[in-house]
Amino acid sequence: MNLGAFSISLNVKDIQKSKSFYETLGFQVLGGDITQNWLILKNEGCVIGLFQGMFEKNILTFNPGWNQNAENLDSFLDIRDLQKQLKEKGIKLLTEADESSEGPASFTIEDPDGNPILVDQRV
Repeated sequence: MNLGAFSISLNVKDIQKSKSFYETLGFQVLGGDITQNWLILKNEGCVIGLFQGMFEKNILTFNPGWNQNAENLDSFLDIRDLQKQLKEKGIKLLTEADESSEGPASFTIEDPDGNPILVDQRV
């Protein structure tokens, strides 16, 4: 099962300080909008999102349809098909994508320890 590009979305207290810290570690801004309190940073194959005031916990994030550079893929498994496969395997969904829709959508699940996982298709 290919879930798409992987990143970790971090709940940060001060996005400016966090940006500076991760840039010191070699990360560079890949996308986002700091005026809206969110940034995506990359260091080689590692991608992190910095989000100030948007959610309570850090979140594991997968993006079907994207590679690790947030570039659209020509071929990928649609999020609604991923959702169906997970349901068939007995995974409980906290939120669901509308299976009658097309294009961008998302769903969320939790691992056994309560860590949130967001599957977020942007294409």
